[in-house]
Amino acid sequence: MSVPFGSDADRAGPEIAPSATQCAAASQTIDPIELYAAGIDSSDYVARVAPLIRQRLSQTGDLLDVGAGGGQLGHALRGSNRRWTAIEPSARMRARLARFEDPPFIIASGWDSADVATGGHDTVLAANIAAPLQEPNAFLLRCLAWARRTVIWVVPAQHGPRGMCFAGCLPASWHGEDETPGVDVVLRALAPSAQPHSVAIGEWTFSGIVADVAELANYLADRLGWPDSRRPDMSAHLARQAKPDAGGYRLDIPRRSAVLVWAHDRGGVGD
Repeated sequence: MSVPFGSDADRAGPEIAPSATQCAAASQTIDPIELYAAGIDSSDYVARVAPLIRQRLSQTGDLLDVGAGGGQLGHALRGSNRRWTAIEPSARMRARLARFEDPPFIIASGWDSADVATGGHDTVLAANIAAPLQEPNAFLLRCLAWARRTVIWVVPAQHGPRGMCFAGCLPASWHGEDETPGVDVVLRALAPSAQPHSVAIGEWTFSGIVADVAELANYLADRLGWPDSRRPDMSAHLARQAKPDAGGYRLDIPRRSAVLVWAHDRGGVGD
């Protein structure tokens, strides 16, 4: 689902006080992975998606969280007194995971090089990572090998951008991303025998809170390779959408996620 743009020209937004030079320098400090993780912290993603997953699990058991990121969803799904293992290549996200009161056992690698025992976890979770869209068949075989009972993927399902964080605030002609729903890409690429046993769709809102709209505007302009002459347009566009928040300003982006489930006891998956 795309963010509506038609009425934002009529809305007042925050003033853009810092100079372009100041914001360009500050935007270099923004880490895209941390930006997304912070947005998940302030969004209703876990509250909306976790129940969809729980409805499809009799119990989570020992959980392998592949590409765990900030660990928000895995932490919500983990079973009491059961193992939670996180595969996470980003040092920043590993630091986030370590801050949980009862943190997961962390494997510092990508999924393709992770040393994980075959059949070592009841549930394998992969939420909002690139592998299902880029290498779905190979990744599914790896997940099935790790899982004793259930494999769960959470993939984008909105008709809109799914790459650059906050691209959903921008017109398609600006971000230039393929807007095909990610779930369609995944299902088309999976082999006929590897199709999930169930698919559920959930609606949620990515609510990113930023202290400085102009800094975010320059970050996005940098990512898109915009010249200085176009940057005021980006700042003005975001300012019209931003809502005052205790942490600065909030940008809301409607999202959809698809929960794909494979159950080992159904048989025939990936043959």
